[in-house]
Amino acid sequence: MSLSIDAIKVGSEKHPKPADIHFQYGTAGFRTLGGVLDSVLFRVGILAALRSKRLDGRTIGVMVTASHNPEPDNGVKLVDPRGEMLEASWEVHATTLSNAPTTDALIEALNSLIQTAKIDLSKPARVVYARDTRPSGPALVAALEDGFKAIGAEARDAGVTTTPILHYFVRAINTKGTQYSYGEDSEDGYFRKLSDAYKKLVTGRPPASPLLIDCANGVGAIAAKKLANYLGDSLPFTLENTAITTEGALNNACGADFVKTSQKLPPSLSNVMKPGQRACSLDGDADRLIYFYLDERGVFHMLDGDKIAALVAAFIVEQVKIADLEDKVKVGVVQTAYANGASTKYLQERLPVKCVPTGVKHLHHAAERYDVGVYFEANGHGTVLFSDDTLATLHEHQPSTPAQSRGLENLISLTNVINQTVGDALSDMLLVEVVLSHKSYSGVEWDSLYVDLPNRLVKVVVADRNAFKTEDAERRLVSPPGLQSKIDDLVNKHQGGRSFVRPSGTEDVVRVYAEANLKAQADELAFRVAGLVYDEAGGDPVSRPKEFL
Repeated sequence: MSLSIDAIKVGSEKHPKPADIHFQYGTAGFRTLGGVLDSVLFRVGILAALRSKRLDGRTIGVMVTASHNPEPDNGVKLVDPRGEMLEASWEVHATTLSNAPTTDALIEALNSLIQTAKIDLSKPARVVYARDTRPSGPALVAALEDGFKAIGAEARDAGVTTTPILHYFVRAINTKGTQYSYGEDSEDGYFRKLSDAYKKLVTGRPPASPLLIDCANGVGAIAAKKLANYLGDSLPFTLENTAITTEGALNNACGADFVKTSQKLPPSLSNVMKPGQRACSLDGDADRLIYFYLDERGVFHMLDGDKIAALVAAFIVEQVKIADLEDKVKVGVVQTAYANGASTKYLQERLPVKCVPTGVKHLHHAAERYDVGVYFEANGHGTVLFSDDTLATLHEHQPSTPAQSRGLENLISLTNVINQTVGDALSDMLLVEVVLSHKSYSGVEWDSLYVDLPNRLVKVVVADRNAFKTEDAERRLVSPPGLQSKIDDLVNKHQGGRSFVRPSGTEDVVRVYAEANLKAQADELAFRVAGLVYDEAGGDPVSRPKEFL
């Protein structure tokens, strides 16, 4: 069997590649202005089908989204059969196909991929795809569908839904009818799985006070509204920023990324939130979650991914101990260098903590090495992974006391309330609410588990970000030579100081993170290190902030 060259040629001519743009498949897939992605979507449709054929017809997911990015952006990413991110070696294939300059070059690249990856074209190709609420979504999905048709893929349209639900679908479809069945492959199956587990976990506990959810004017507004119907009065919440059809509203001065980066309340909530009330923000595709609250004086307090990791990991360790499974189930946490030093110290006193390079794929793979692996980026993206052996242990374990039985039941229910395929804001929200209920914590008590060290993140535009090379999970520079020792000298002059420099994965900037015991010192350290980067590495004069002077 061979490629349908004529069909691919027709589709390729309909979706020509822009001559002046180089596309790059990164951790988040392809992501740029939605208006230039037409050719990429067509080619991704073909690539997804080939990936499915390579894996004997298992279903591959395709999600059209740009997550927390502003509305003009869009993107697309592929999802592998267990609901995880695309295998890293195929990121290169995606980049190569997307940059083939002509139809003939595309066909040549496809034939090369088929030979290199040993793809049997007689195998079936199955895909499931979805999009978020961006205005550019429908046109990009049409290009994607042309790619499916050109290669004859069996494609299922999951419509407008969240990224985590699409990931859930992929695993549910591929595990249907097996001992590893993940759930029913429908939105109803997803909502029932999460809500049933949540209700079981909070049965008999005092009713929760109402939660306020900032939906970022994105697809999470649709999903949260549906979730409310399944939860009933077990978790009352109100939805804000639900304007999914208002032009320019998506992620604009709201949502998880806004709250994390600006460290303040979305302006739209300023007249809505009351002191003592807890709230959370989703991002545009509902895979990130940031909590926050106003104290009795009306002062804003953020509870980010680090705070979520600390809350959740400690609770799981506690349940493992109650269930008398400490010898069989080891819990670990995975962080990046961006994790606040206070959170790392808090966690290290309770369980193993590993630091890995920035990027969800690094966190996910490291978490898989634990019996129960907890990972959350500070930006609010994260989940908890239970190994297959651990799942078997939970179902085979025979508790000998009522307390052990309760601990075991809680752990089993946690495996169902958590979406283990990817960070999922709604699933993580239910997980947080379970822990708050069990611990009788308000936002204040949760926040007081540890006190964040003051920190600052700045960026420097540079001539060539590739001149910056790191080691030790991106915590130390090896290039440009000599720069790290100068950073060390600055760090040593600031009490509680820590700073690292890493190149961006998507733009010619270098990011500088610093923390210290006092906010003024954290700010000073960040700008002094940024000044070093600027002076030593050819910083763009236009980008030199006044703080560097």
